[in-house]
Amino acid sequence: MRSASRSSAAGQVPRRYSFARYLSAKASVDDRALNGHVWDTLQQAVAVLGGDGGMTVVELGSGIGTMVERLLARRLLSGFTYRGIEAQPRLARHAARRLSAWGRKHGYSVAGLPDKVVLRREAEIFRLSFPAADALQVARRKRQTADLLMAHAFLDLLDLPTAVPALLGMLRPGGLFYFTINFDGATLLEPLVDPVFDDLVQQLYHRTMDERITGGAASGDSRAGRHLFAHLIQAQAEILDAGASDWVVFPQAGRYPADEAYFLHFILHTLYTALRGHPELDTRRFEAWTARRHQQVEQGELVYIAHQIDFVGKYPQSRVGD
Repeated sequence: MRSASRSSAAGQVPRRYSFARYLSAKASVDDRALNGHVWDTLQQAVAVLGGDGGMTVVELGSGIGTMVERLLARRLLSGFTYRGIEAQPRLARHAARRLSAWGRKHGYSVAGLPDKVVLRREAEIFRLSFPAADALQVARRKRQTADLLMAHAFLDLLDLPTAVPALLGMLRPGGLFYFTINFDGATLLEPLVDPVFDDLVQQLYHRTMDERITGGAASGDSRAGRHLFAHLIQAQAEILDAGASDWVVFPQAGRYPADEAYFLHFILHTLYTALRGHPELDTRRFEAWTARRHQQVEQGELVYIAHQIDFVGKYPQSRVGD
């Protein structure tokens, strides 16, 4: 992989990679991808649940706060208390700064501390906090404390059989969950470079997800989207709606929108890092393949598609075994 940057119509190959910038760059990709029908079902379920202004929203793996920003921009509720659980303190601080700036831009009065933000505008009050903590550890401590539980592009990083029951346990009886951008087994790059080698890279990359170990435990699933149906039902959750939320990134007139060229470079870098030195890949061939993919981004040629699934549902008022 080349390390030097080179200007192009689409962008440039970065010398260094920032996860915070990646999360910001993918915001426009996520905006297109999120399933509109699932979102409409969430809105209807929130209206039925009631409690507007007094609901507690918890997000797991909240990153830089793009999902709570979406809740505010789309006016899901006129007020709520939000806790964004993020394992990386740097990202949690970034989220607080980002939401403070968003609030000022949109006419809210803004107050708060480094990890807390309060947005006020007329009768609307949003109390946001961003504690840096491990989501599963918090889930095991904070039982039945959330009215709405969100996880965005996060659940496919976990061991679903053990994680799903623990996470749903954070919901109060009758509470809602909104689990979005759950990867489901397809990473497509066009145009093809070498069809046989392209397929091998995809297969091996997905295998790294399935074999991922974090802290001595399994922590990934390349088909999390489809597997969530069974895991949610087994955990006594009711799925109200589900639908595809595919990432589709493509150039228009040789250029990518917003910062999506960086998003693509980051995806390629992630893939390269995961497979570098893999015994089933010829090193020189993989280096050349990776360089060609970056070049396709620079030249405004690469099309990237990833298949994912969104879910919205609720936890029952009473549970078997309670």
